Amino acid sequence: MEKSMRRSEAREQAFILVFEKSFTDDEIPAILETAKFSRELEDDPFMIRLANETFKHLDEIDQLIEKYSIGWKKQRISRVALAAMRLCCYEMLYETDIPASVSINEAVELAKKFAGEEDVMDKLESNTDKAVLNTGDQGVYRYDQYGALP
Repeated sequence: MEKSMRRSEAREQAFILVFEKSFTDDEIPAILETAKFSRELEDDPFMIRLANETFKHLDEIDQLIEKYSIGWKKQRISRVALAAMRLCCYEMLYETDIPASVSINEAVELAKKFAGEEDVMDKLESNTDKAVLNTGDQGVYRYDQYGALP
């Protein structure tokens, strides 16, 4: 029986795929095939779902990022921070079994690991803590460090 990745490992690999997609017009399946060959990446259903579904909902996610990125245009956000925010927003909108606080924390940790720039961290924490999101038919919520804002 093939061993699955831990969720945090699968999330990191999905983040890398989302980041790689920002440099190419290739679709996620093509990027995934290249990654399997070049990085010996293993298939993981959670990783594949996160990457595919993030891009399936990219327009909606990017609109939310732009809406809550006060004082910043999406084009000015680093690709690392943008990939982390996109993945985080997807999870908060569509992966209802993952608490928003987990999605935010994981996004911050990914940005720390792959960017290491303080301004990127400030931007990411600011946007994900105040941003987004939707839980089913209950409407759109913004989150701060204490949870949903009214």
